[in-house]
Amino acid sequence: MAKQSLSLSEARRIALAAQQFGSANGSLRGVKSLGALVRRLGLLQIDSVNVLVRSHYLPLFSRFGAYTPGLLDRAAYDGHRRVLFEYWGHEASLLPLELHPLLRWRMELAKRGEGTWGRLKRYATEHQSQVNAALAQIREHGPLGAGELEAAGKSSGGWWGWSQGKEILEWLFWTGEVTTARRRNFERLYDLTERVLPPAVLAAPIPSKEEAQRTLMVIAAKAMGVATLRDLRDYFRLPTQDAAERLKELIAEGVLTPVSVEGWKQQAYLVTGARLPRSVQAQALLSPFDSLIWERQRAERLFDFVYRLEIYTPAHKRQHGYYVLPLLLGDRLVARVDLKSDRQRHRLQVRGGSVEAHAAPKQVVAPLAAQLQSLASWLGLEKVEVVSRRGELMKLLRSSV
Repeated sequence: MAKQSLSLSEARRIALAAQQFGSANGSLRGVKSLGALVRRLGLLQIDSVNVLVRSHYLPLFSRFGAYTPGLLDRAAYDGHRRVLFEYWGHEASLLPLELHPLLRWRMELAKRGEGTWGRLKRYATEHQSQVNAALAQIREHGPLGAGELEAAGKSSGGWWGWSQGKEILEWLFWTGEVTTARRRNFERLYDLTERVLPPAVLAAPIPSKEEAQRTLMVIAAKAMGVATLRDLRDYFRLPTQDAAERLKELIAEGVLTPVSVEGWKQQAYLVTGARLPRSVQAQALLSPFDSLIWERQRAERLFDFVYRLEIYTPAHKRQHGYYVLPLLLGDRLVARVDLKSDRQRHRLQVRGGSVEAHAAPKQVVAPLAAQLQSLASWLGLEKVEVVSRRGELMKLLRSSV
């Protein structure tokens, strides 16, 4: 597609196609098909909030509909069928195994005390006896959680408390010395990476930092279709200056082409081979951490959709709610709803919601009701319960579910 400028509608359709919306993807029936989708997206962001469902399960539902969540668990944590691993990609993430060599430069930086945050940096040069003790305990006992490490450490008088044990484990995770063997009630259980990941992955050639970053930016570009430098950098959280250098190289190689996008102040870049469908027939509720919208400025540029996570906002100051999911309809974000799984009463609660200025409640309510019913069924909840009476959308929705 040789274009020098794109309308905003074209940019949206390119982005949605790249993110696997509105495609005839089939269904998720096995680890192989699940791994193929994550490979196209590049990664799934992990988040601990469980008011509805853990975030990393939602992007697959948004694109494929109902699937067995245990399939993702097997893809990430089953030793024989594992195709994903945990690491810092875009925040904490599940990534395809083949990306592990592409992130070794980040692990090496961590070993030197760079590229990690705050207090973790000190473990590169200080407290080596505690670090070695943690590795020795994991080597001897197998996968351990932070609490178990604390107990083992206290018995020998070697630890200063749970917080330091957790910090050391997280620093070892950054360095690639340990990784997540499995989750226990979402608690990360750490084991030596050499005992978790397939030998072929660990023995794969390690590219230079520059080559690895170029490949990560290509993966990001293909997953977004059209993007700014900020978008490309943010997808795998690359250093700003490094990303700018890699961008120049990818343009010179013909992988990316500068284009203008209607209404965008920033320079945009179109990836070679990007697909521009005539229309996108999508209906989906999106996780707040879905890769389509996790970069809030990009969401605003693409969809004119101002979106902020209000989990940490005091309840009386929230504009839209605690855990708010946008509704994608066609190639627009048309509404948002605040959702909660009431697991004791087997209800999917709709605690609030509204439509965007360009949408009409009467046009949105039927597809929204269908998505809510589908989501409730997938989550094993018996009924959709609209608990809010505020706004026309909620009034219409109460009589539709």
